[in-house]
Amino acid sequence: MAAGVNRKISAASARSHTRKSKQKTSFPLPSGIVKKILVVFFIGFLAWAYRATQPPPPRKCGSPDGPPVTASRVKLSDGRFLAYKEYGTSKNKAKYKAVFVHGFDCCRHDVATTLSSDVVEDLGVYIVSFDRPGYGESDPNPKQTIKSLALDIEELADQLGLGSKFYVVGFSLGGQLIWTCLKYIPHRLAGASLLAPVVNYWWPGFPVNLSTEAYNQQPVQDQWTLRVAHYIPWLTYWWNTQKWFPSSSIAAQSPAVLSRQDRELIPHSVSMRKEYEVLI
Repeated sequence: MAAGVNRKISAASARSHTRKSKQKTSFPLPSGIVKKILVVFFIGFLAWAYRATQPPPPRKCGSPDGPPVTASRVKLSDGRFLAYKEYGTSKNKAKYKAVFVHGFDCCRHDVATTLSSDVVEDLGVYIVSFDRPGYGESDPNPKQTIKSLALDIEELADQLGLGSKFYVVGFSLGGQLIWTCLKYIPHRLAGASLLAPVVNYWWPGFPVNLSTEAYNQQPVQDQWTLRVAHYIPWLTYWWNTQKWFPSSSIAAQSPAVLSRQDRELIPHSVSMRKEYEVLI
């Protein structure tokens, strides 16, 4: 009997020993390896995120790896070049001299889509339209600030001999530069005009009820695009180039945001664009 008990005990002990052996043979991770893997993964994610938020390096016109220079350009005091194009009456005969500032996804040629040559000649208007820094054939400004944009316009006007005072006209996003001119070089302005300007919905002087109403009338994707640009501007490039969420409908050139009347004008503006796209 005792021998039978011993055999049962021995069998139970054997099974317990086998379970323990199996447990011991599983491959345990060394102490702290999980934390190290997580740290490496987190660092890799940060590196990817940083690269995703950085735009590609610009290609300057006239540089060895850049496109050729085809536009008239002025050299600014810091060595950068601004490309420009002149319209209307000659400077010597003009009654009014104006600097035109283009908007998003535009260049110095786009003033032609909104300009009546007959009216300009009759009124004696001279207009110079320039590529904003980083657009078209103008060099980017790595140290660009709101004030530097106004000073670029002032220096352009001086180099072209527009006189002590001149007019500024801003179209769409170009309206931003008109505000900077009014703030930093008001003594140089004979007048200022905004054409369909982009609105800053966070302006403290803008009535809250009006800004809220106008903001909510936009497509949801544009509301989010503006939130990103306002609250986390360093993420703007990634937001406008990522494919996970709908980004700016303007950047995507979606006609859904346009009125019926605007959509009717698209074929006309597109045909005019094709005429100068071969030049740039």
